Amino acid sequence: MAMLMAIAQIGLALLLSLNLGLGHPLAQAVLYEPELSYSEATLVNEDFSGQKLAKAEFAGCTLRSVDFTDADLRGTTFSVSWMTDVSFRGADLSNSMLDQVTFKSVDLRDAVLTDVIFLRSKFEEVQIAGADFSEAILDGAQVNKLCEVAEGVNPITGVATRDSLYCR
Repeated sequence: MAMLMAIAQIGLALLLSLNLGLGHPLAQAVLYEPELSYSEATLVNEDFSGQKLAKAEFAGCTLRSVDFTDADLRGTTFSVSWMTDVSFRGADLSNSMLDQVTFKSVDLRDAVLTDVIFLRSKFEEVQIAGADFSEAILDGAQVNKLCEVAEGVNPITGVATRDSLYCR
């Protein structure tokens, strides 16, 4: 079955490259495989602190008591995931996909969240002091809720959390 999937994927990539050109993002996306994937996994009591996990995939995951403190998570995908008691303190998540994620009791203090897509995500009891949300894409209701607790300055970028969220 895996062999058939691989053949179908290569065939689709060839078809797209002939029609669109090999350098076209759609042709490249079909051939893209993440270096590290935990997609659809349930992760409990895992320690990823300080690790280099750039471009890893955690899509569709359930994460409970997972530590990503000071991790390099640039370009990662956490789409459609559920997080409870997770720490991203001091982590770099710039250019990541965190859309449709439920954050409950999540520590985002001092995290770099620049250019992150958070659309349709839910934030409950999150800590965001010192987090930098510059150029992140959030729903208006999310911004209003986060502005209620926004404070501090990111120690890496020097940007105030309230300024990065455009709080009034």
